[in-house]
Amino acid sequence: MPDTDPAATRSRVLDVSERLVQTRGYNGFSYGDVARELGLTRAALHYHFAGKAELGQALIERYATRFAAALARLDATAPDAAAKLRGYVGLYADVLAADRMCLCGMLAAEHRTLPEPLRRAVCDFFTANTVWLRRVLEEGCADGSLRCPGTAEATASVVLGTLEGAMLITRLDGDLARFTATADQLLDGLAAVPDRAAPAHA
Repeated sequence: MPDTDPAATRSRVLDVSERLVQTRGYNGFSYGDVARELGLTRAALHYHFAGKAELGQALIERYATRFAAALARLDATAPDAAAKLRGYVGLYADVLAADRMCLCGMLAAEHRTLPEPLRRAVCDFFTANTVWLRRVLEEGCADGSLRCPGTAEATASVVLGTLEGAMLITRLDGDLARFTATADQLLDGLAAVPDRAAPAHA
């Protein structure tokens, strides 16, 4: 039966493949897995994506675009840098709540086995996140909503590494409370210390 809506089929292929990568990893799924789930032939998959590397590239591009849009919404709606940071943590929590992992975090774990274009794309994703986090941290230090325990660059790496690592640990038993506790401690450590009133003079 001919594909009457190639765009819809392509989207379905990406949806299924994204879930498989987020739950199994890039090396843990095949075209056969996707074809069986969608009731397609492998030839049909190759019509949309020449090979698995091209499919992986499209997955990262779509994920990165979606993530960038979420960050743009935080920039537009959060009242201050601290709220942006809380919203950023919320993005990770939402992925975990769906019993998935960060797509690019899963790919980063397999970095040395990935085709070179995918490696670059994963690095670009984390670079973009680090740049955004660094800017938010600099804003927070300037507007007083966040503490500045070190350089914004180093703290951005701490935030990113803590959240990605907490996701991996949470994956062991699915205990979301473990992730929440880690994320809360991270946010508490970066929260601005309230000004203490000066002591009254006798």
